[in-house]
Amino acid sequence: MGETITLTAADGHQLGAYRADPDGAPKGGVIVIQEIFGVNAHIREVADGFAAEGYVAIAPAIFDRFQAGVDLGYEDGDKTIGRALKAQGNDHLDLVLSDVRAAWEAASAAGKVGIVGYCWGGFVAWAAACRLDFDAAIGYYGGGILALNDEAPKCPTILHFGMHDQSIPMADVDVISAAHPDVSVYIYDAGHGFSCDHRPEFNEEASTMALKRTLDFFAGNLG
Repeated sequence: MGETITLTAADGHQLGAYRADPDGAPKGGVIVIQEIFGVNAHIREVADGFAAEGYVAIAPAIFDRFQAGVDLGYEDGDKTIGRALKAQGNDHLDLVLSDVRAAWEAASAAGKVGIVGYCWGGFVAWAAACRLDFDAAIGYYGGGILALNDEAPKCPTILHFGMHDQSIPMADVDVISAAHPDVSVYIYDAGHGFSCDHRPEFNEEASTMALKRTLDFFAGNLG
């Protein structure tokens, strides 16, 4: 269903992206932001899923700024590589968001554009909601959001968290919720990565419920 394309950011940087198009006229666009593992098989499958729901889905390879073609699995060695690349991304968040904007521009011909991010991508989606021009934003177990808690999304936003997430304490989630009463925050009886069926932490019940809320939210805000 999908293909690899090249995007060009405002500073001329070129990055890869995975694009999946729906059958028939699109309902809008969805930008899918990767975990720390790059635009891997899971993220491509996620993009394919949104395309099957009627959206132009684009997953930009935002690690290309630091290392081209990152496509990792979920073993400890992969996590070490991914965390190092995430740290570079956090240090250069404005450049990462420039690459996200390039994806937004590519999808905007489809109509309104939303963004959804997973793991580190959940943090990037939050930053994009606050600083860019999306029509809807969704973050799945986005570690790091608390660091930008003084910024407010400019578009309707929802967040999904697992109550057993070892990397995101519920106390942090409570602080985010209190600061942003307009943001719907959903908590699941699950851990980090519960929506990824490539991980041992996958939780089918939580993933199914979160996906329904995600699709309903995009339907209501994108068309």
